[in-house]
Amino acid sequence: MKRFFIFASAAIAFMASAQIFSPRGENQDRPQLPPDQKLRFAEKVIETYYVDSVNTDKIVTEAIVAMLKELDPHSSYSDPEETRELTIPLEGNFSGIGIQFNMLNDTLFVIQTTSGGPSEKVGILPGDRILQAGDSILSGVKSPNSRILRILRGPKGSQVGLKVLRKGVAEPLAFNITRDDIPVYSIDASYMADPATGYIRISRFAEGTEKEFVKALAELRKQGMKNLIIDLEDNGGGFLNAATDLASHFLDKGDLIVYTDAPKMGTHNYVVEKNGDMRDGKLVIMANQYSASASEILSGAVQDNDRGLVVGRRTFGKGLVQRPFPMPDGSMIRLTVSRYYTPSGRSIQKPYTAGDGDDYRKDILHRYEAGEFSSADSVHLPDSLRYETLHNKRPVYGGGGIMPDQFVPIDTTSFSPYYRDLVAKGIISRYSITYVDTHRKELKKEYPTEQTFIDGFEVSPDMMQEIVKMGENDSVKYNAEQFDRSAPMMRTIIKGIIGRDLFTTSTYFKIVNPALNPVYRESLQLINDDERYRQLLTHGRDYSNK
Repeated sequence: MKRFFIFASAAIAFMASAQIFSPRGENQDRPQLPPDQKLRFAEKVIETYYVDSVNTDKIVTEAIVAMLKELDPHSSYSDPEETRELTIPLEGNFSGIGIQFNMLNDTLFVIQTTSGGPSEKVGILPGDRILQAGDSILSGVKSPNSRILRILRGPKGSQVGLKVLRKGVAEPLAFNITRDDIPVYSIDASYMADPATGYIRISRFAEGTEKEFVKALAELRKQGMKNLIIDLEDNGGGFLNAATDLASHFLDKGDLIVYTDAPKMGTHNYVVEKNGDMRDGKLVIMANQYSASASEILSGAVQDNDRGLVVGRRTFGKGLVQRPFPMPDGSMIRLTVSRYYTPSGRSIQKPYTAGDGDDYRKDILHRYEAGEFSSADSVHLPDSLRYETLHNKRPVYGGGGIMPDQFVPIDTTSFSPYYRDLVAKGIISRYSITYVDTHRKELKKEYPTEQTFIDGFEVSPDMMQEIVKMGENDSVKYNAEQFDRSAPMMRTIIKGIIGRDLFTTSTYFKIVNPALNPVYRESLQLINDDERYRQLLTHGRDYSNK
């Protein structure tokens, strides 16, 4: 710890500490120590005089964490192991259960599941709280992230049982998860949604995102793509440069993509350097309440430059930029250094109170309780948050996420507690994977191509009964009414999983999107309705207070 105390000595510390205990009033006129010297002094006093032995490194780390917590919800500290885990999803790969998590008040909260990963397959959801993994208690135990990572990670193919508490569910849910290689590709799916419209789903903005995107565009163009849907639902962001690189494909040279502003670092404009190769054709971006950060930068650039439309629900609202400051020991501070603004000048950062991370993280729940996911009429914004797009002067809004040009409510009509319990037990995923393993040869023979499978395969009544039996064997009590309600969704998901395992991840989305994703259906309808598309692109949608 000598690096912290270049000028300090035990004698100086003793004299300074003696001054602390001088009679009241004697030191009122003395100058205050500068903050950095005060921190060094406090640490030296503790290290030198505290009655018990002290882990100085731990004290310093907790002080850093506490300081950052008082700044904003996104400034953070990570130890060396946590730092590796933060960078791996954007740069490398590993085997585990596939979640992003946060420890809050001794509780492990799931922030996001990795698309296509083991946790998503069994039905772990953002907001779930993991109480236990195997024999290890995770809730109520103050554990560093490094311990949590050691418990959740493991060799590919190994299993771990989780107990999970979910909002609105009285009893903990049990999940059986088989660890697997966590996908690090940015693009989950790329295919032709119709003869003229391509679809690309991006799960994160990573180092290789633009390279993957260019490859996907080339393949879609060969198939006749003229219009494009970019699916950013549940995309929590990533590298800012990846978002600006993608935006450049759709804009003209000189167009502003985004700008950052900070009192200590000045303003930096991200401008298109050359004409993009996708400036023609209709463009729709799918987004929802979990689309954040870099997703909002791309959505805002497309919206503000009147290049395309955003369809779905209001995005997360993260407009703060973090810069990593690595330390020699491998730990890292991710410090908010600036705010970013869309080309129209709006900040999409949602309100927060410094030091109150709890309320900030509950914002999505507050939106749900206010009915925002069900009706656009529940969203009314003050005129002070209203801006105009750069060319068509249609209304857009800041102060809390990107508001969609076309709102699409969440669809819960097929959901039931019976279906939830089947998913929580991993029944649907396990059955589908087992079915493929058992019938792979005959399936490949009967459905030699992806399209023959999509057109011809059906989940039979016998298969559904096997699902019921597996559920009963795993303590999921059959409920006829709930089964009937969720059966169409279950059949679609089972077919999608089987198709994914037989062919590619894109196969899953080709099957599931048209049947179960209303944002996808609305996006495709909008692209094929010239008048509606033009009307929204010209006039936008008014969310102002009435």
